[in-house]
Amino acid sequence: FFAWYNSDHRHSGIAWLTPELVHTGQAKHTLDRHQAAKDLAFAANPERFVNGRPIVTPLPEEVWINGPPADKKTEVLRH
Repeated sequence: FFAWYNSDHRHSGIAWLTPELVHTGQAKHTLDRHQAAKDLAFAANPERFVNGRPIVTPLPEEVWINGPPADKKTEVLRH
């Protein structure tokens, strides 16, 4: 389970990447490749993208399991 969860399962909370990609520093390169693929698709068939040029989901600066820690909860609630 853990190997699949960390290496194969793509998580919505981390820009549809695997934890392994994020923790090994491959996230930026991977997201750049995703954006390049979306740009090529858009250039080839712009009429298929009714909402304009597709943009990859950016990687968040922080993520938590089961919500933010106690010292971050008030900060998150203010935003």
